[in-house]
Amino acid sequence: MGEYETGDIQPVPEIPQSNMANMQPKEAEGRLAAEIAGQGEAAGGNEACSPGQAKRNTGPQKHRVAKNAAWLISGRIVQSLMALVVGALTARYLGPSNFGSINYAASLTAFIAPALYLGLNATLVHELVKRPKREGEVMGTSLVIGAAASFVCFIGVCAFAFFVNASETEIIIVCCLYSVGLLFQAGDMLHFWFQAKLQSKYFAISTLIAYTAVSAYRVILLITHQSVYWFALSAVIDHGVIALVLFITYRRRGGARLSFSKTVAGELFQKSKHYILPALMVSIFAQTDKLMLKWMIGQEVVGYYSTAVAICGLSSIVCAAVINSFRPVIFENKEKSAAAYEGGVTQLYSVIIYISIAQCAGIMLLNDELVSLLYGANYAPAAPVILVLVWYTGFSYLGAVRNIWMLGENKQKLLWKINLSGVMCNIALNLLLIPLWGTLGAAAASLVTQLFTNVLLGFVFRDIRRNNTLMARALDPRQMRIGALFSKGK
Repeated sequence: MGEYETGDIQPVPEIPQSNMANMQPKEAEGRLAAEIAGQGEAAGGNEACSPGQAKRNTGPQKHRVAKNAAWLISGRIVQSLMALVVGALTARYLGPSNFGSINYAASLTAFIAPALYLGLNATLVHELVKRPKREGEVMGTSLVIGAAASFVCFIGVCAFAFFVNASETEIIIVCCLYSVGLLFQAGDMLHFWFQAKLQSKYFAISTLIAYTAVSAYRVILLITHQSVYWFALSAVIDHGVIALVLFITYRRRGGARLSFSKTVAGELFQKSKHYILPALMVSIFAQTDKLMLKWMIGQEVVGYYSTAVAICGLSSIVCAAVINSFRPVIFENKEKSAAAYEGGVTQLYSVIIYISIAQCAGIMLLNDELVSLLYGANYAPAAPVILVLVWYTGFSYLGAVRNIWMLGENKQKLLWKINLSGVMCNIALNLLLIPLWGTLGAAAASLVTQLFTNVLLGFVFRDIRRNNTLMARALDPRQMRIGALFSKGK
């Protein structure tokens, strides 16, 4: 299925995948710890402070978490509305077959995209929090590594399309054009600097500019009745604009001079290497449904399935923004006390669980109306799929929260076992269920895999059972502590 956060089984356009052609659910974080006195940078520093000082700073810090989340949510809401309108018009214009081709290309691109980040997107916020004085080296080195990897990924997508779809010239061209956006995607790493500083409003503004540019581009294509090839190029504008605006904003907001260091590259890789294989396995899982639907049935059903994915992800921006705002704080809480750390994880779990239940129930109730209103009668086969697929997104965000806990506990080495189990489960279920139920089978396979990977395996692996205890504790709605989160304190 599409984005989310590296290192767990969940939607992939994680990470700042703003591509509207894919229109998939996206990913999230926090910061409940006390702010170091005298430091203007939200995520900077991990020096020790007294318990009294931490207590005095907790209130303002919580308010900054809420404010940061508000910016993320507001920006994503505007972007999602634009994506919804323009994406629906694009789907209607292209029809299920061509829309399926675009989404097949998006899946191939997302399939290999984790290799571009080399696991850095799972550890950069942590590194920037721990080493604020070396942020220029950390960010510069990450960008250079990402740029080199992006070129390799671009070649890989093109080669794969030529090999697998040798007799389908149009599909090959669409895949190659769409994958050009990978060359600019490394620039997305800059958004982790804004996360670490709790300055997400600048990232929200940057992505909004990119969305506006892509929307304008697509509207022009719709008016001038252009072919599917021109729509495939929208990914280039999307990631290109985001990278440019993020870099300009980074410099204007006082970001350190970027530089490359072999030593820092080695240090970063030592931490991120544990996320590379898990991320690739996540990608295999995340895109398996669409790719197997294309190979086993055809690109038209990919269009129906992608429509269901888009509708299921309509409100996922809320969970993604909450997680993105909680993550840096939970890391800082780890340095303060075990109680504050586990309390933050439990609170995040609780907020995510009840937001997910509410949004899934709402989408189920409006299922048929949403498909008819947004995409038209041609996409009616997507409606039954939504009833199953919508719960996939809810379970996927449990995996995102679990990964924050695993990084804080330095248990990331287990990720490959967890995700390998998820990949094997998903592929087996898709092979079994797609021939029986088609798109409904793919949806059921994705849902069961999410439950298996993000919940049931937590009882199998002893080292992460504590995380399941926190997840179970979060079922108590009082653990959300919404009033405390939005309280400015003194």
